[in-house]
Amino acid sequence: MSVPAAFVAVIIIWSTTPLAIKWSGDGAGFLFGVTSRMTLGAVVCLAIIWLFRLPLPMHRRARKTYMVGTLAVYAAMLSVYWGAQYIPSGLVSVVFGLTPIVTSVLASYVLKEQSMTAAKVAGMFLGVIGLLLIFASSFTPNDDTLYGVAGVFMAVLLHSCSTVWMKRLDTDIPAMSLTTGTLLLSVPLYLLTYAIFADGVADAGDIGGLALTPRAGASIVYLGVVGSVVGYSLFFYIIKHVSAAKVGMLPLLTPLLALFIGRYANNEVISVQVWMGTLMIMSGMLLHLLPVLLAVLRKDRKSQAKLEGSAPEDMLSAEMLIEETIMDGGILEQSLLDGDPVGPAKAALATGPAESARQIG
Repeated sequence: MSVPAAFVAVIIIWSTTPLAIKWSGDGAGFLFGVTSRMTLGAVVCLAIIWLFRLPLPMHRRARKTYMVGTLAVYAAMLSVYWGAQYIPSGLVSVVFGLTPIVTSVLASYVLKEQSMTAAKVAGMFLGVIGLLLIFASSFTPNDDTLYGVAGVFMAVLLHSCSTVWMKRLDTDIPAMSLTTGTLLLSVPLYLLTYAIFADGVADAGDIGGLALTPRAGASIVYLGVVGSVVGYSLFFYIIKHVSAAKVGMLPLLTPLLALFIGRYANNEVISVQVWMGTLMIMSGMLLHLLPVLLAVLRKDRKSQAKLEGSAPEDMLSAEMLIEETIMDGGILEQSLLDGDPVGPAKAALATGPAESARQIG
């Protein structure tokens, strides 16, 4: 696969994930959507662990790390799915864009990292203003948008706490193994939550008495496979062949594209006030990333040559350079929304931007 095609594919996967999250709850409800996705993700991860003979550590420190990971994979993702019921899918991506800013603030206090530069403080200020604008647009009678924004922002807080806590533990576990171990703890929690709180919607011909629409089923498979394994593989493929500065532009492109996809694929209405808040948050993200991007641009040629000759396991230094850009993983493997909040997040806080630039340079 060509590098430009892989780059475009990652943008598409990241931008369509919020809409897939929203669609996966059609009929059967958001609890069924997220539980099914996590279960499928666990099966896929276990298959990869078995096929490639990857280690799955179970020592005491590893188990503790997996437990911390559940804060992101279970608690944060549950909040995202709950909140996605009430807001446009694109807005999920926009609000979640505040994750790197919140993570940096927590890291500066909890880990005593001296990383709050003037640009980052300005970016944080713009991000907060943007979030307040979006919140303000929700204060209307019978409008549930406030619940949705609050739910996704709660996920941001939980995910950031998990990331910083993992940095404190500093356990050396491969990303795939870390994701798999975390899922193995999270899936039982999802199943228990579903058993207690889900109200199955009965409908003739539905699986297990659940009104699972074809669109919901396809979305669950898409999130569990494409949004996780495929997106993860392509992401690290482009890191190996593209400069970190260019990769760092991904989180600046995907929220806006997610808004347009939601508008035209799901007929979502975005108010002018929400667009203004989105612009403020995107501007804040750009300022927040500016020191990292400038550091990489100054060393672009050198880093490009080095990255092209590196092995996949050496890509951690590239991840560190774009620490603010990776959410996550996903479920699972690249960002929280795309599946993996733990593997990339662990590498993301390994060093500050200046030290990362020295490593690449």
